[in-house]
Amino acid sequence: MKEDFLHFLWQNKLFPSSSLKSVANETIQIIKSGTHNLNTGPDFLNAHLKINNQLWIGNVEIHINSSDWYLHKHEEDKNYDAVILHVVWQHDSAVFMKNNKPLPTLELHGLIDKNVLNNYQSLFSKQLRWIPCEQEINEVDSFLMSNWLERLYFERLENKAVLIKELLVKSNNDFESVLFQLLAKNFGLKINGEAFLQLAQSFEFSILKKVRFNEFQLSALLFGQAGFLESEVEDSYFIQLKNEYAYLKHKYKLLPISNSLFQFFRMRPTNFPTIRIAQLVALFFKYQNLFSKLMELNKLEDFYDLFSVAIADFWKTHYTFETESKKSAKKLTKSFIDLLLVNTVLPLKFVNEQIRGEVNSEGFFKLMQQIKPERNSIITKFSDLNITAKNAFESQALLELKNNYCAKKRCLQCAIGTSLLRK
Repeated sequence: MKEDFLHFLWQNKLFPSSSLKSVANETIQIIKSGTHNLNTGPDFLNAHLKINNQLWIGNVEIHINSSDWYLHKHEEDKNYDAVILHVVWQHDSAVFMKNNKPLPTLELHGLIDKNVLNNYQSLFSKQLRWIPCEQEINEVDSFLMSNWLERLYFERLENKAVLIKELLVKSNNDFESVLFQLLAKNFGLKINGEAFLQLAQSFEFSILKKVRFNEFQLSALLFGQAGFLESEVEDSYFIQLKNEYAYLKHKYKLLPISNSLFQFFRMRPTNFPTIRIAQLVALFFKYQNLFSKLMELNKLEDFYDLFSVAIADFWKTHYTFETESKKSAKKLTKSFIDLLLVNTVLPLKFVNEQIRGEVNSEGFFKLMQQIKPERNSIITKFSDLNITAKNAFESQALLELKNNYCAKKRCLQCAIGTSLLRK
């Protein structure tokens, strides 16, 4: 038994409230259970109760045992002077107020329906499960599930917005700069994401703005800062890039990061850091006002068209500087663009609309429902439980559910968990 479960019982009145009596046989009528206090102090504030037909307005404190009042030294804390009711699972000790009168106490043990207790024990059992409700989740009403997934998706957007807002503060609200950093991070995918973010943050964005009109200079800047021009390669294109970077390095006092940060091992050649950098160069060379263009678009096909950029000719026949390969266009795939939309473009669009006070929720739903769901172990496991994501909107919501609710056993804050407890 945990206190947060008792909070849940009190907040939702999951006990027969029509004939409540305190341990001293006082009648208790709940008019308002109070506001759940998540900070220090009593657990519920501004409750309205009738005790023996006398109206009381004050706070409610909840404990497993009555004696926890003294264990937590509430008698020494003025914040608890306005407590009008002590709600406990088990009454094992009388608690006295400042006037030396017993504090009215409601014992919940014996009042709670056995089904609710059994559901609670099932959810919070120590039995190893992938998610606590994996045996019951299919029993949840589809309408409730749909509404909860909608809320979870926006919670995930809010969580992604935290990093974006931090980057905006550091860049003096330069959305173009933040877009570059986030795109770079996501071009690196999970394995090279942090290395790509370090690359994007290794020089002032103002330098990129000065050189992005020249594809060759932009290539020299990014490959040079990534440390890929430090070695000796007998290739004319490489040598020209290296010389150009030496000039930029001296002019802007640049300091490259180490190319050892970038991983090639066990990666598909199309995901090699060199290819992703070449694609990033192509994108920022083609669009001088990329942020505003992305914020204007609302149709999936328009995003696919925008990200369909051609890399420099050298990279059409290479995956690295050292080795030549069969010629291929190496354009961004639709599945990769989907990841960029889900993890970069739409979260940035969300923050931009938030700041302007005009979040278009319907627009986000419509676009996310057109994007295919991600493929990863979490989505696959939900599918095994017959919870199948039909689109990116649902897969993002399920990721939020698993990572921020199931993994942390926050069943009492989850619509699915609370629904199963009430069953």
